[in-house]
Amino acid sequence: MKKIKFPTAQTILLIIAAFVALLTWVVPAGKYDSLVYNNDSNNFTRTKQDGTVTLPATQKTLDDLSITIPLEKFTNGDIWKPISIPNTYKNVNAQPQNIIDFFKSPIKGVIEAADIIFLVLIIGGLIGIMNITGAFDAGITWLAKTLEGYEYILIILVTTLVALGGTTFGLAEETIAFYPILIPMFLAAKYDAMVPLAAIYIGSSIGTMCSTVNPFSTIIASDAAGITWTTGLTGRIVMLALGITICIIYILRYASRVKKDPTKSIIYDQKEQIEAMFATSVSAKTLKLTTRLRIILIIFSLCFIVMIYGVSQLEWWFLEMTTVFLVGAILIGFIGKIKETEFVETFVKGASDLLGVALIIGIARGVSVLMNDGLISDTMLYYASTITDGMNKGVFANALLFIYGGLSFFIPSSSGMAVLTMPIMSPLADTVGIGREIIVNCYQYGMGLFAFINPTGLILASLAVVKVGYDKWLKFVVPLVIILILFTVFMTTLSVF
Repeated sequence: MKKIKFPTAQTILLIIAAFVALLTWVVPAGKYDSLVYNNDSNNFTRTKQDGTVTLPATQKTLDDLSITIPLEKFTNGDIWKPISIPNTYKNVNAQPQNIIDFFKSPIKGVIEAADIIFLVLIIGGLIGIMNITGAFDAGITWLAKTLEGYEYILIILVTTLVALGGTTFGLAEETIAFYPILIPMFLAAKYDAMVPLAAIYIGSSIGTMCSTVNPFSTIIASDAAGITWTTGLTGRIVMLALGITICIIYILRYASRVKKDPTKSIIYDQKEQIEAMFATSVSAKTLKLTTRLRIILIIFSLCFIVMIYGVSQLEWWFLEMTTVFLVGAILIGFIGKIKETEFVETFVKGASDLLGVALIIGIARGVSVLMNDGLISDTMLYYASTITDGMNKGVFANALLFIYGGLSFFIPSSSGMAVLTMPIMSPLADTVGIGREIIVNCYQYGMGLFAFINPTGLILASLAVVKVGYDKWLKFVVPLVIILILFTVFMTTLSVF
């Protein structure tokens, strides 16, 4: 019998979408009332099953609705999305998603995810322009010589820096840009492609899992829970430091084993294919790091520095980030003296190389579309909130870890999860006698742990860049996930008592 081949990322996501569509036929439809602040008119809009109601933007309104969030969190823009109102869940008429809805979902997902998809495509074009200049190859050759004998430093640096980006401003989707750049460097250092994949993705995952000042998870969740984001900060910093250490040791052990014996690589059967895909694209004479190539590398690096500064300090989002990379590509094309026709053809070819990644992002978003259109997202949240009734506080906290991990399969957005669940989940802390920061931590840790393997998150898109199968990723990362689960359960229990 022929060996059964593991399905592609796109097929996996379509299977998941079909499963979610089936769920809409068996899971009761339900909705919480929602509340959103209108900055222009300085009032609240409450959306109910029978319509909308305008309410005054006062603390009394929030208190009457059992929303324990200070008014200024809305008025200063910290909470800009609609939040669920506690104790308002009601069953509604079912809207089961049929076969037509299933086929529409990836299209709707692509439309909803257009901002990140365009970012990915523009980054692909930029990478194509960089490759044709020869700057990457010259830089990689220089780096390989510089780090000869100390290649492990590259693993430590990349994992740590990406984790710091994750914990401070939620570096996640942006890491898609790093794979085509860093994989050739790691291959030149005699590692396999799994090592840079792990350093980038695991670094981002552990960083966002243990977010400290991340506005898209820690701050928005704390605001929605009615506490300051500094509450519980010390514990999250300890978790971050220990978590990064565990992840780096795990990656280093694997990298050392592969370096000594390449046949130990989980993706050894793809060695030639991956090396050919990320092979140097220019002749040996361009490998010298000339002044022109140095300037190109500086401009390329500045794109990321400007992006990071803009996101963390100027409230930039995908439109501004995409614009930075587009301008960077044009500047590099000008300095590299690339002809106009060649520039356009190369840019389009580079963008097309990441088209598969863009489609994966869209299909994954389509799963959330089916959940929302089928009106079962709030039902999942309602039943999750009732599971913990009467639990011991230690059991309660750890149960929340797994509840949030499960919910993140259906709601992979950290900010979306925060505003949907915190008004419902955070009051549960008062009933069992623990601080609300524990709820915020469980939300972060639960989502973060599942993010290592969550097929509706970023992992399938990341794997598509490297052409590594999801089954091989699971083989690599599951032991680490088990270690991190045990570590997190221990630290969570310790924080509760």
